[in-house]
Amino acid sequence: MANTKSAAKRARQTPRRTAINRRVKNKVKTAIKRVREMFESPEKENAPEIARKTVSILDKAAKTGQIHRNKASRLKSRIARKLAAIK
Repeated sequence: MANTKSAAKRARQTPRRTAINRRVKNKVKTAIKRVREMFESPEKENAPEIARKTVSILDKAAKTGQIHRNKASRLKSRIARKLAAIK
């Protein structure tokens, strides 16, 4: 049990923040997986839309600090290169 008021507040905040961070990271992982599956599939007509949505998710996660901004940039770069290669 928390001994101080600030420790009690931290004990209340931590589960809430952990849940938010986990939700965002799962969203990022799912988006990356969806993009990889799309690039491996023979039908690529909706590739730009999926890539755009994934880039948006990565930007939001990097802006709030759930993933590092350089990681987001690296992943976006890889998506852009693969997208340019299929056009």
